[in-house]
Amino acid sequence: MGPLQFQLSGSPGDGPRSLTSALHERLRADILATRLPPGQKLHIAGLAKQFSVSLAAVREALSRLVADGLVQASDQRGFRVSPVSLADLADVTQTRIDIEGLALRRSIERWGDEAWLASVKSAWADLKAVPHRYPDDPTVHYEEWVVRHRIFHRALVNACGSPWLLGFRDVLHEQSERYRRLSIRREVGGKPRNVEAEHKAIVAAVIRRDADAAVRALSKHFGTTKEFVELAASRIAEVSRTT
Repeated sequence: MGPLQFQLSGSPGDGPRSLTSALHERLRADILATRLPPGQKLHIAGLAKQFSVSLAAVREALSRLVADGLVQASDQRGFRVSPVSLADLADVTQTRIDIEGLALRRSIERWGDEAWLASVKSAWADLKAVPHRYPDDPTVHYEEWVVRHRIFHRALVNACGSPWLLGFRDVLHEQSERYRRLSIRREVGGKPRNVEAEHKAIVAAVIRRDADAAVRALSKHFGTTKEFVELAASRIAEVSRTT
């Protein structure tokens, strides 16, 4: 594993749990951004030394990531970043379409009020205000765009009225995030993609309160990401070979 870019820090009063939470969030961010690639071994002693935390803190942070589905644990092999595959991609994508589509439909048809519509428009405006990729490296997402993209998609379904549905949706979103990060490498120099137009179609249908059209646009959006990841299958194989 290559060197991480910064150490965890905190005040002298920070306790073990705050350090564990900080480590969990750092590792989670690196996994989602594929800085820790799929299949990467995660050595407890090495992480403890890297971040100047106890072995117990590392084990707890990794256990939380196992619960998140981002890390796998094995009695024989220890911990490693959960692998990716085209079969898993297809399963995650279809399940996300099913779950998030249901949440979007409920938001439009049952619970979404004018305040919810305003939040969708605001999140959409915020997302459009930042670039999709770094200008000097178009194979990497602009980090603020990633943050606003997550907020935008969550805003679309926030009015579904079901904490359980939102919880399942959030898990699937995180699982999808690693694949989307891998797919952007294929977008550059290959088949063109207009992500902004895909988002615009979803928002337009939401504003019209056309649930069928909104769910179709959302499904097409997720399906397009899946297609680009499939085109980048060689990248997935490359990642797997180097871990």
